[in-house]
Amino acid sequence: MIRFLLRHLGYLIGYSLLCAVVVLVLGFKLRLDAMPDLAVWHTAALDSEFRASDAARVRNLDDYRALEALLFAELDAEVHDRVKREGGRALNRFARGSVADPSAQPVNWNRTFELTAADPRGAVLLLHGLSDSPYSMRALGERLNARGFHVVGLRLPGHGTAPAGLLDVHWKDFAAAVRLAARDLARRAGGGKPLHIVGYSMGAALAVEYALSRAQGEDLPAVTRMVLLSPAIGVSPAAGFAVWQKRAGMLLGVDKLEWTEVVPEYDPYKYNSFTANAGEQMHAITRSIVERLDRAAGSGAPAEFPRILAFQSVADATVSTSALIAAFFRSVVPGKHELVLFDINRQADAAALYLPGVADVRQQLLSGPPLPFDLTIIANVNEQTERLAAVHRKAASGEVAEQDTDLAWPSGVFSMSHVALPFAPDDPVYGSRRPSSRERIYLGAVDVRGERGVLAVSPANLIRLRHNPFFEFMAQRIERFLLAE
Repeated sequence: MIRFLLRHLGYLIGYSLLCAVVVLVLGFKLRLDAMPDLAVWHTAALDSEFRASDAARVRNLDDYRALEALLFAELDAEVHDRVKREGGRALNRFARGSVADPSAQPVNWNRTFELTAADPRGAVLLLHGLSDSPYSMRALGERLNARGFHVVGLRLPGHGTAPAGLLDVHWKDFAAAVRLAARDLARRAGGGKPLHIVGYSMGAALAVEYALSRAQGEDLPAVTRMVLLSPAIGVSPAAGFAVWQKRAGMLLGVDKLEWTEVVPEYDPYKYNSFTANAGEQMHAITRSIVERLDRAAGSGAPAEFPRILAFQSVADATVSTSALIAAFFRSVVPGKHELVLFDINRQADAAALYLPGVADVRQQLLSGPPLPFDLTIIANVNEQTERLAAVHRKAASGEVAEQDTDLAWPSGVFSMSHVALPFAPDDPVYGSRRPSSRERIYLGAVDVRGERGVLAVSPANLIRLRHNPFFEFMAQRIERFLLAE
């Protein structure tokens, strides 16, 4: 009897596994059928990209930018020229002369930029996010340069060219580029001048990885202070599954499986299409940071970092605020750092539709156990007004103080977003108002109405806030932080 039951249980398990495989295969087929065909910008192989293995011959920023010039010449030949021959769409960033063409502007901010100062008070290295470009750091870079800093906005490998650049890049290529730039920038600023790093999203994770490596003995220039914007450290564990999709695509020879999204490339400074490898590398950076922080905690000593000022939105589809705090801020030396959180708009028309987890973050942080860092939450004075206060909780204290500000939520905005923080409201591409000139694309507040299933992009991308209504407040805080003795 037992043998009979075990045999039939084996049949049941076998049939279940077979059904699961069939469902998985059908799911992959449906996904592939729904995805558009890959274009040249999804397949082009650009050979002049910097890799970690190039560090011995590409030794400074001049070498890096010379290699970058070759890379962009390849981009012209392999992508732009082919798009021109085949006829490009008006909203294609790779169609020469289109409103989305970044090279049609006086400066192509997809490339590494340097803003010099005659007698710099210090140096600032700016690091952009995943699938992003140095353009996202332009506004902060120009402000800090005006305050006397020598500034470099680094283009990370695989970025600023074509989405295909993220098919095989490794996070250690990013880290090697950061090290090269930090060494050379420290030299250019002059001996005894402070070196600061400002990182956005993945760039923030790379800043932390750099500081952690130096603290653990790697021979790197010291960083005095770090500013982290939407730091991509507490990312979703789902990012770890990207490696399996990538491997399936390579094993089966199905190029589309190496992509999680294939959509039109209308954004001049950020890839819209996304590779499985990019998600894998982001997860790998975070995993490396967290594992090293855990080892430091296991030794009984919290991790030693430069003084940190971080800004994060409570509403963030990329980074979990609670995971960021648990994985990083609770692991560093207490009393040295500050986290500024932008709460959701509790007076917005959409307030009744908020997910409970998002609405609860503020109270949990303000009333929970003492925190090892200073916390400031920018939040509604009350639920009847859009006026905002700065609610402050000092490190290792249970006391909460509230201070009025001159800030208020703009009409119709219910939260910040992961991608909004580094962009000013007057940004010509992502800002709050369409510029008078129609010579370049505007993506800041796209207002579309119509039937679902018509647009080639997700409506969720169109409602996402693309600029920071409180940029001036944030920028002033950053300036004071970096200028402090």
